[in-house]
Amino acid sequence: MPVTTDAPTGPVEPAEPTPAGAPAVGPLPHSHAGGRTRRRTVKRVLGATALALAVAAGSGYLWLDATSEVQNLGQSDCTAVAPAVTPTPAGAAAAEDQRAVCDTLHSLAEAWGAGDATAYGGHFTADATYTTYVGTHYQGRRDITEAHRALFGGFLKDTRLADSFLGIRFYGPDTAVVTSRGDTYTGTPKKPAELSKTQSYTLVRQNDRSWRIAAFHNTQRQSVMERISFLWDPSTRPEAEK
Repeated sequence: MPVTTDAPTGPVEPAEPTPAGAPAVGPLPHSHAGGRTRRRTVKRVLGATALALAVAAGSGYLWLDATSEVQNLGQSDCTAVAPAVTPTPAGAAAAEDQRAVCDTLHSLAEAWGAGDATAYGGHFTADATYTTYVGTHYQGRRDITEAHRALFGGFLKDTRLADSFLGIRFYGPDTAVVTSRGDTYTGTPKKPAELSKTQSYTLVRQNDRSWRIAAFHNTQRQSVMERISFLWDPSTRPEAEK
């Protein structure tokens, strides 16, 4: 009996060669498809994890900021602060000296509100130093005056000063150090808890008996970093904030 097969009986045409560089035709091997699926899954998991961490970090930042309130808000009236008086061989400050120092600082704020750079600079000694919260350092009354002339005509135009006084210390009859919280504002004055800067003024009595500012230093309060510091090591918290 003859043997039959399914093979074609006619001549077999040779297969056309695959062009060089052309991808092989046919289904992807199972391992390649699985690898792509796994990579997509990993990317999705990493993306979701990054998003969750970002949300957690944002929420943590907001919580730190919201819980970083200060306890020592100071006094809006400079004359209401009980001064510390340290006598020196030259003598001691008197009650009228505190009023004179407070008048100088009040007049300084009025000059700022009026946008009057000449009057503002006139509250400083001729060789005064002035350091802003961004670290800019001015030397001398003229430097301070001209810088504020530009500021009052620029991005600080029509702003006013808000102050809340933390302390006044007299060293002898002619030197005073005043610390305060402060900020600029337009419209409604800021409340003491909203003031974002801490400031130090060193005032000296001049030959004409007036009090002028010999040194001013302004520091931006970093509320979140301060809160982290207090949580990390409670002993860094000031006595007035405990």
